[in-house]
Amino acid sequence: MAADDLKLVKPDALSPAEITDKAETVALGKVAMKPAKCFVSAMLAGAFIAFGGMYFCIFLGDPTMPFAAQRMVGGICFCLGLVLVLCCGSELFTGNSLMLTAKASKRIGWGDMSKNWAIVWLGNLAGALLAVSLIYLAGVWKLNAGGVGEAMVAVAAGKVALTPEAIFFKGIMCNIFVCLAVWIGFGARTTVDKVIGIILPISAFVAAGFEHCVANMFFLPMGLLLNTLGVGAAGAVSVSGLAVNLAIATAGNVVGGALVGMAYWFIYKHGKAKA
Repeated sequence: MAADDLKLVKPDALSPAEITDKAETVALGKVAMKPAKCFVSAMLAGAFIAFGGMYFCIFLGDPTMPFAAQRMVGGICFCLGLVLVLCCGSELFTGNSLMLTAKASKRIGWGDMSKNWAIVWLGNLAGALLAVSLIYLAGVWKLNAGGVGEAMVAVAAGKVALTPEAIFFKGIMCNIFVCLAVWIGFGARTTVDKVIGIILPISAFVAAGFEHCVANMFFLPMGLLLNTLGVGAAGAVSVSGLAVNLAIATAGNVVGGALVGMAYWFIYKHGKAKA
């Protein structure tokens, strides 16, 4: 049996070097997607992350929970989003920052990568807004006598109250954890591998309160909608605060993803690419 065939059937997870190769191969597939299909796939990812955000807020709807337990279990609830993205298949902007490995190896160009990022970011936003509409109409915010709605507004209000510097560095930290979770997913052999591998890094970033631009495409519009309807303190969430947070969190997420992708590219690909 050929060496390449053995790689396909061996039970072990991929090695870090093999994951780096896979990340580049995945990037080639992403830039080859037709724009319409890429957009719809990105909509799915935006909705999936929103579902994780909804689950997180439902748990936060019980204000009697101790802080540590609330953050830890709430973070595990949020893992639903990335589990759906990696196991069901969809295009997530934050994970796609790992496409920089293929760019560094000159297998894709700036234009193709930037086009993918733009389509995926807008698709994620569209999917998240669709999920906001469905979750609102389903009345999820009314659970626990409105406690879930209060939690949704509180989460959004806390995000728009951050300074730009805090948002940026929280965005960097967030996507370091997210891209490490995606990296684990690339190396996994089974669905169980992916799910278990995702839990610790994703729950850690949520527990620490880091900023994920796609998650905020759900948290902030949901909080703004409910706040406009009278949930929470008047004016706690604003359109300008929403826009500033998304812009800065996006920039921070790109930097965080680049740190992960380029570190592994340098370790495993730099010499080969130069040769």
